[in-house]
Amino acid sequence: MVCRMLTNWAGNIAFTAQRLDSPATLDELRKSVTDSARVRVLGSGHSFNEIADSEGTLLSVAGLPPAVEVDRAASTVRVAAGVRYAELARQVHQHGFALHNMASLPHISVAGSVATGTHGSGNENGSLATAVRELDLITADGELLTLSREHDGERFNGAVVSLGALGVVTSLTLDLVPAFEMAQRVHTGLPLSVLDEHFDAVTSAAYSVSMFTDWRGPRFGQVWLKYEAGREPEFPWAPEAEGPLHPVPGVSPEHCTQQQGVPGPWHERLPHFRAEFTPSNGEELQSEYLVDRADAVAALHAVDSVREAVAPVLQICEVRTMAGDGLWLSPAYGRDTVGLHFTWVKDMEAVEPVLRLLEERLAPFAPRPHWGKVFTVPTTQLTDRYPRLAEFRSLARELDPAGKFTNAFLAPLLGEA
Repeated sequence: MVCRMLTNWAGNIAFTAQRLDSPATLDELRKSVTDSARVRVLGSGHSFNEIADSEGTLLSVAGLPPAVEVDRAASTVRVAAGVRYAELARQVHQHGFALHNMASLPHISVAGSVATGTHGSGNENGSLATAVRELDLITADGELLTLSREHDGERFNGAVVSLGALGVVTSLTLDLVPAFEMAQRVHTGLPLSVLDEHFDAVTSAAYSVSMFTDWRGPRFGQVWLKYEAGREPEFPWAPEAEGPLHPVPGVSPEHCTQQQGVPGPWHERLPHFRAEFTPSNGEELQSEYLVDRADAVAALHAVDSVREAVAPVLQICEVRTMAGDGLWLSPAYGRDTVGLHFTWVKDMEAVEPVLRLLEERLAPFAPRPHWGKVFTVPTTQLTDRYPRLAEFRSLARELDPAGKFTNAFLAPLLGEA
């Protein structure tokens, strides 16, 4: 079908693709790929830049059969690429299993989240992509290629966080863990100065820890602690909230997951927002910069030094940790990582100069921007920050020699005109 005025979730990107295809079968998907000179996969639209756009065909895999196949003996699940985490988690839980981590919003697609290195939180928890054991993708010539952690080694590590540059992922096999109960508590008023001496203790106080600030002062207004039921966290640095809260001050918490220590299934606590709440078009822009955990406190003080510029265009900033990994284009490649996530007002003209200022102050810490968010870091600097990028370029040329899956966002990164 002709693509008319299709936008991303936030509405800040109007896609320029000439066609939108929604194949219902693998054969239809193959035909769409082979018939297109340029093609990109849309995902669930929760990106804030042009990473998903195409000058040719925009392809949705949401119409493919939404298969979720749990292998109890192997403790894995094979899931269709277009399935969203909320539905995947529900079915996995019914079989007595769990995912090791989830993002704050459960409405995003599995393949799109993996391809951009999207993550949850926890000192010992890798990004969502680290659960991938195997993936199937349709390459530029329409062939089905399967890559696995067990058999393909470094080539597999290069293909997991792929930015959609290698082909159309049709399914992924993910590692599972036994299902578990969780609870969460929110604490308020954590001074930034506490982190100078206690950053590791604060971020390891629970299975997953998220710190929120509006940068109107050197403090975190909220700290969300998600923990396994029965393992009450010790958190002496800030008092517990008197009632449930939304991360953005003043917003009703009705769509947030249960707080105040009430236990429940893992998939109803790991995200910040309830699965039954379907988000509407977001009146926001998002950025995230990921730094080495060893530099986290210095990076936070760098942001604090420009908070008078940041605060007026900020809705909320979230700070989360994740374990390092070996996935070539993962923002957590080779280092335990801290993400500084910014939810901005929806005004790019006002936000862009603040992004440039933030990136200048964070530059000493070699931040890696989240692939699906807004940023202005030049490609030359990204080349320096991803030591396996040259190998990824070679892999992309091997699987997509004509650049069928490349677009204006990716071309500079891949060294293409």
